[in-house]
Parts: sequence; C-alpha cells; structure tokens
Amino acid sequence: MTNYFRAVYYLYGMMKRAYWNRDRLIRYQNKKLRKIVKHAYDHVPFYHAELRETGIKPDDIKTAEDLNKLPVVRKDEIKKHIHETISQDLKIDNLRMLRTSGSTGLPLHFYISGAEDEFRKAKHLRANISLGQKPRDKWVVITSPAHFGETTRIQRMLGVYVPTPVLVFDDVAAQISTIEELKPDILDGYSSSLLLLAKEVEKRGGARIRPRFIIGGAELIDDSSRRFIEKVFDAPFYDQYACVEMERLAWQCPEKTGYHMDADTVIVQFVDEDGEEVSVGERGEIVCTSLFNYAMPFIRYAVGDVGIPTNEECPCGRTLPLMKVVEGRKDSFLLLSNGQVLSPIAFDVAMNMFKFHSDIDHYRIIQRKVDLFEFYIKIHSGGVAEKTMEKELLKHLWRTLNINVDEATFKVKFVENIPLDKTGKLRKVISELNQNVE
Repeated sequence: MTNYFRAVYYLYGMMKRAYWNRDRLIRYQNKKLRKIVKHAYDHVPFYHAELRETGIKPDDIKTAEDLNKLPVVRKDEIKKHIHETISQDLKIDNLRMLRTSGSTGLPLHFYISGAEDEFRKAKHLRANISLGQKPRDKWVVITSPAHFGETTRIQRMLGVYVPTPVLVFDDVAAQISTIEELKPDILDGYSSSLLLLAKEVEKRGGARIRPRFIIGGAELIDDSSRRFIEKVFDAPFYDQYACVEMERLAWQCPEKTGYHMDADTVIVQFVDEDGEEVSVGERGEIVCTSLFNYAMPFIRYAVGDVGIPTNEECPCGRTLPLMKVVEGRKDSFLLLSNGQVLSPIAFDVAMNMFKFHSDIDHYRIIQRKVDLFEFYIKIHSGGVAEKTMEKELLKHLWRTLNINVDEATFKVKFVENIPLDKTGKLRKVISELNQNVE
C-alpha cells in the first residue's frame, strides 16, 4: 500500500532541493552516490563483481567524476544477469516488478521497493508542479493500458493529482470525443499521440479542448511539431524526458531554457564511444546512475538515448543543471556508407522544409541496410500525385541532407496507415543496423 505521508515528504524535499545552491546540491549528490555504490558492492552480486574486476573499491568512488572509473553497463548485460542485479538483502516477493517498453528491441523487467515506488511518484510530480499543476486539476493522459492501474484507490478517493487515462490505441476521433467530455486542465501523453490528436483537431476546424498547458514525453518530436500543437490547442507545450528504470530524468520549466536534470536523484553523464564524458555542447550517449534505486541499482547505465550537456543557467531560479534537447534513441540515428551520421532531427527539419509537407499526414523512414532506406508515407486524399511527390521528395532529401545519390537508395512507399508500435508510440525514424553513432 502506498504511504502517502512518505511520498509527500519525498516531494517536499525535492521541491526545496531544486533551488539549493550548486555547491550544496553537488555535496548532496556525492553523498547519495557514495551510499548507493557501497550498497551495490555489499548487496548486489553483479556490481560487486564489476567493481572487483576493475580493481575499484567503494571508497574509490567519492564524487560523480569518479564514476568514470567504472565501465558503462548496458541493458543486455542487466538482462543476462538479472538475478545478480537484485539486492540480496531484500526478498523479491516484497518487490514490485516493472517493465520497460522494449522500443529498442530489448524489453527489461526490473524491481523496485514500496518506498522507491513512492519516491518515483514524487519525482514525477515535481516536474508537473513546477509547470503549475494543481492538486485537483483535471489531468488527462493519452497512454498505454499498462499504466491504467497505477493510480491507487485512495488517490482516486481524495481526487488529488489523479490522471485520467485515454487509451493510446483508440481511434483519434474517439480520443477527441473523450477528451472533449473530460475538459482537461492538463493534457499529457506521448508526444506523437498529441501530434496526431492536434492534426485531427485542425482538420475538424478546431475542438473544444483548451488545456492550460500540455506535457509531452516518451519520444522525440521536432520544434515545428511542438509549435503546431501549441497553436492548435492554444496552450504551451512542455517536454519531459524519462526512462522507465529511473522515472523522470529531465524536464522543461516554463522558461524552456533547456531541460532541468533531476541531479538530486540521478547522475546524468554524456559519454563518447569510449565511455569518456564529452565536452559541453557536444553530443553524447546518455548514461545514468540512479541515487534511489536500491532494490535493483543502476550504476553507469546506458539508457539508449543521445543528448547534449550545457552549462547554461535557467532564469527560473532552479539550480538543477540543464541539458539540451534529447536527440533520440541510438537506433533512430542513420549511418551512411561514407560514415556520415544523420540525426532523426535532421529528417524532421528536412521534412518540414519540403514543399509538399502539408500534403503528408505521417511518415516513417526505416534504414534496412547502410545504403538502403525505405520511406513510408501517408498522404492526404486529393493531395499531390504520388509520382510527383516521390520525385520531388527524393530530390529534396538528397539536396537538403547532402546525400550523394550513389551513397544511398530511398524506396518510397505510399500507405494507407502507419501503425503505432506495440507501446503506442509513432516512431518516425528507425535504423535496423547495429551501429555506434557517437
């Protein structure tokens, strides 16, 4: 049973720490780091072996910089040694099992304690409250049915921070009807679902959906799509970045200077292919060390995404460090035969510049081979002819992305529908190559 007094206590501490001066925040972070590393060494066989193999003792890890002495741990390693990653001082029957979405092809189940579950709820709410969410706001979330049961009976009875789920797999028309009836103050959900919703609403000439603000997450959408959503619903759109294993990792505040990283609960590093931290402003793989996952620790864990660190300060007054845009999953980056790496953002920008962009409902690009790309497009009925669009699109992509026609083949296929993946997301860019993009 959820201990709400403990959850409120956690939330109160998090709200205060967001404004601590940077030195105090770093001291707190390092103290929590030393504690979790010692716990992992003493109680988790996987990390005990990891540290011994590298010749590192818990006392050697005193600060976040010392984490660079340890290897990066990946999801396939955790899956392979799942029973050795669970803390031996806890009974597995007393833990709750959670699952990742498996959008990378590697779904993972992991375990948390009751206290950690309450901590995660507090983490999630801090970002929302920082945007202005109130306890009794009508909070509507377009989400997977896997999340439908996360609201407790007491939470519903009190009516405090209660999300009302809308099934992501429902027809968009049905979603609109449901959301109009609910009249949300806060509209939340997968970013691509919100984009699909906005496009359908615009087609209808508007809808009676006027939230105070919108929260998107779980996947990347470009700036143009964010602005489109804001225009359709006449409300600000805020990005949040999370992974299931550690809950919320970074989020936008109303200033939108960058993404505030939850540095008091997770240490986020950006590393190159050798596991070394990149410089400020450079793209790096996101590697996280949780400061609160004791049932199943995650230390220098690669979450599968790429982002950019920054040393900017936010005018909102919060001292939590900032990161720049999350550029997407590593398997969303496309690698050309000449070694050039294309970010999914590059395709978003290129598509927004395409002269027939307004005739396209949705698209998806899949890299099958290093020189073979399949482009799936759903176009408006009565729009430009398919042959014309294909010819102009290929010329546009080669010119805009600076791709030599001899380096890659694009096969364009026009389809009636582009299905959501099994988690309910609409991924635009997918690479089937096992590649390293740093």
